[in-house]
Amino acid sequence: MATPYKRILLKLSGEALLGEQGHGIDADILSAYADEIKAVKEAGFEVSVVIGGGNIFRGVKGATEGMDRVQGDYMGMLATMINSMALQDALERKGVHTRLMSAIRMEEIAEPYIRRRAIRHLEKGRVIIFGAGTGNPYFTTDTAASLRAIEIEADVILKGTRVDGIYDSDPEKNAEAKMFDTITGEEVLNRRLDVMDLTAFTLCRENKTPIIVFNMNTPNNLLKVVTQSEQVGSTVVWDKS
Repeated sequence: MATPYKRILLKLSGEALLGEQGHGIDADILSAYADEIKAVKEAGFEVSVVIGGGNIFRGVKGATEGMDRVQGDYMGMLATMINSMALQDALERKGVHTRLMSAIRMEEIAEPYIRRRAIRHLEKGRVIIFGAGTGNPYFTTDTAASLRAIEIEADVILKGTRVDGIYDSDPEKNAEAKMFDTITGEEVLNRRLDVMDLTAFTLCRENKTPIIVFNMNTPNNLLKVVTQSEQVGSTVVWDKS
């Protein structure tokens, strides 16, 4: 089956890097994710990544109780940079050329985010990792993923999770939960399903950017999603047809 995608944005949660640990980064999971990304890159796709910082920031959240929200959000952005640097190192070790671009200027470790430069990196076959969210407080990394995907004209947002797709209820709590192969954005909103935060979801709806939610921890799932070689995950579409 021919794939409609060429340029993708992969959204990963920081918590996914925890593995069985209580905090930090599981080296085996990081390496496995790098292998998945490398396989997609070698298949000819243009790849960009946004990764959260929950595995780092949640570990220090107790220390931020009562802290100013803006200060806490900037700490979260720095946590995403730690994960982004770790993923960049894992990819480079496997021979994948990368660029880490930060929404907050920190030239010693990352390029500043410039849209035209990001697109050029993709055209040259480099994997881009977007760090530090949007660079602004009050916005999640889901919103950063939606914003960057729209800016670089990505064909799809792939949200890698620890569940197989979008369900009508929490599959970790309800064994009878039903998974959707395809679901409209309107139905996601009506059912109040937790796909992305509302700001991120609205950005995708306004720009008709499809979203695919899938299990990143199943080997080869990422490649199957982008090549459309078999049905994997749940796709959010914006037209009822």
